[in-house]
Amino acid sequence: MLDRQKLEIVLSRRFKGATPEQIAAAANAIMGLGDEWEEMTETDDFGYHLSTQCGDICAIAREAQRGAEFRLLRRRAG
Repeated sequence: MLDRQKLEIVLSRRFKGATPEQIAAAANAIMGLGDEWEEMTETDDFGYHLSTQCGDICAIAREAQRGAEFRLLRRRAG
């Protein structure tokens, strides 16, 4: 579960020109993600296969190879 206060601090640091109202609106949207979206896990089957050349054609794969971490969300059914 996200801590709203921490989230607002991160948003205000990242978007220095944003108004408090904009930060609050963004925080509301992010906090509401859990209602519509679910996080996919390592055990979910995406229907695709790993390719050692994926980094050659995929910017996200290149970032992952450099150590970036990602959270993959999908819209909840129905």
